[in-house]
Amino acid sequence: MPLPYRWLTALMIRYNGSSVLIDCGEGTQIAIKEKGWSFKPIDVICFTHYHGDHISGLPGLLLTMGNAERTEPLTLVGPKGLERVVKALRVIAPELPFPIRYMEITEPEQTFEMNGYRLKAFRVNHNVLCYGYTLEIDRAGRFDVERANAAGIPQRYWGILQKGGNVEADGNLYTPDMVLGPARKGLKIAYCTDTRPTDSIKKNAAGSDLFVCEGMYGEKDKLKKAREYKHMTFYEAAELAREADVGEMWLTHYSPSLTKPEEYMDEVREIFPRSVAAKDRRSVELVFSDE
Repeated sequence: MPLPYRWLTALMIRYNGSSVLIDCGEGTQIAIKEKGWSFKPIDVICFTHYHGDHISGLPGLLLTMGNAERTEPLTLVGPKGLERVVKALRVIAPELPFPIRYMEITEPEQTFEMNGYRLKAFRVNHNVLCYGYTLEIDRAGRFDVERANAAGIPQRYWGILQKGGNVEADGNLYTPDMVLGPARKGLKIAYCTDTRPTDSIKKNAAGSDLFVCEGMYGEKDKLKKAREYKHMTFYEAAELAREADVGEMWLTHYSPSLTKPEEYMDEVREIFPRSVAAKDRRSVELVFSDE
């Protein structure tokens, strides 16, 4: 449940002028406003599952978007039942000036390419059908001017090739592999919540720059409860982060009874040193490495 100092689950990823929202719990609109961010660039909303604390903020957000005279389509991604669930919630938001596109996840793992990034959903282990997500941005190899000149490629085509396009001109076909070096390390974010630890999380989170993971309980004696309700402890999340060799892990989705998560972080960091007890409005700018 939302607390006076803590809203419910949501993650916003902003890239190249568009925004992806993963989950939309109660208070998400307020959290976005508190951050000083805008609703307008949101063009994709993903849902891990359909428990109220992950989707109850959606009708209000849709109304706000509509009242702002949005006309651009909105894409929703989620497990089986997506359109049925959203249409039920839209009883209180029936008229919108923009179309909604539904992309239902039908496989244990499913990838969607859109807006210059790759979004992958993977099944996790909760007491209802639930998915985690990764978002990856690829990075092409360096442009090799010497190779371009040696191949006699006119300079006016270099920009197209650098962006991954082919060029046909004067009877010649120029392709990106003629001028680009090997692909460089891109960016990767992994997100999972409401689940027990699974191999699918470890596999899909592997090598992430940022891993946002549920930590329902910090108390050691809550392990039995975590198993019963299909959630995770801080320490189980830290084990996953270590095994997946992620850059940094942010814990989230705390139990309402857990009011001071930072009290448990010394032991968590013994397992995975780059662990953070995340709070509302926490953000980071991820940048490509110089390699």
